[in-house]
Amino acid sequence: MKPVRLTQHAEQKIELLRQWGFTIDREQILEDMTHPLEVSPGYRGRSIARFFLDEDHVLRVVYEENGEVVIITMYPTRQDRYED
Repeated sequence: MKPVRLTQHAEQKIELLRQWGFTIDREQILEDMTHPLEVSPGYRGRSIARFFLDEDHVLRVVYEENGEVVIITMYPTRQDRYED
């Protein structure tokens, strides 16, 4: 696995997610990046990884990959929104 770092924006989103009632931390995101539920293509060559937050929500993590994985942003969404 390539080294993973979070942008300042992504770090701020973690705090915002906590304010919204989602319990997540930096270490959990870094660990989850090793085994995402799904990875889909994003805008401008970025990728979007998906992880469970709770029984109703998933976290979508937008990242770029070069010599390292750079997490750009993340956002919660209802789990059923991205089911087939």
